[in-house]
Amino acid sequence: MAVRDWIQASRLRTLPLAASCVLVGAAVSHGYVQQSELLRTQFWVVFSSILVTVILLQILSNWANDWGDFENGADDSSRQDRAVASGRITPVAMKKAVLGIAVLAFLSGLVALSLAFFEAGLLLPALLFLVLGVAAIAAAFRYTAGKSPYGYKGHGDAMVFLFFGWIGVLGTAALLSHQWNYEWLLPATWSGTMSVAVLNLNNMRDHASDAIAGKNTLVVRNGLTWARRYHLILFAVGWCSWWLYALVLHPGEWRGMGWIAVLNAVHLAHVFRVFNVSSPEDLDPELKRVALSSAVAALFLLMAQTGLAVS
Repeated sequence: MAVRDWIQASRLRTLPLAASCVLVGAAVSHGYVQQSELLRTQFWVVFSSILVTVILLQILSNWANDWGDFENGADDSSRQDRAVASGRITPVAMKKAVLGIAVLAFLSGLVALSLAFFEAGLLLPALLFLVLGVAAIAAAFRYTAGKSPYGYKGHGDAMVFLFFGWIGVLGTAALLSHQWNYEWLLPATWSGTMSVAVLNLNNMRDHASDAIAGKNTLVVRNGLTWARRYHLILFAVGWCSWWLYALVLHPGEWRGMGWIAVLNAVHLAHVFRVFNVSSPEDLDPELKRVALSSAVAALFLLMAQTGLAVS
């Protein structure tokens, strides 16, 4: 088992997109943070600890997926891009690694909660977020691993939207600002739909092998034509939610909207390409483009709001 095998199993290209919910949450809460000297002082430290926790959770999900898809028959030796199915990492070693990184994610989450709430004396919110953290670890593991993974029942889209959208963005914003604003559901919806779009592309690409293995994703259940329409809806809902938040609820407060509009156009062109793709394997480059462009948009939002970038 070489280090490169563990790096490949971590699927580094998924990490920037997973971090997007943290970037968006930090961006929307930054104005509220400026109202408190304590929150301003600890902003980047708390942000960094949340970011590390989310990245660990994504690696946990990727490792559990690699192991779980092999154990449940979705991957076989033909999948040389998978560490366990290809034989480069044994199932026992991967199982131990999943347990180990789950512990690291839990400890990292505790550090984030301590940094965010200890000095302010907010015990009850800390306990609530502790429960959410444990739920996030369980969700990352149960996606495709275990005896009854929810990813095999078509529930993956909803869970990805919840944890990388609403919970990820609003949770980050609340940890950083000690406030709660229901308007944040709109940018959280953007973050969630972008993550679900990447999952949908992955499921479209793998729908044939998933069907054989009994992995009943939404694509397997409803077909490729439905999946393309669903893909369009995800982008329409996500971007409309963002523009409603930025231009209607908070006009003039967001810098760099010209660049965000360019990325919106990139996604629009992507949707047209998805409708014209004839082979599911050709969707893999599109998956990379959406993941990277969404992460860039989230990063730019944070940089613009914190003054690290200008329009």
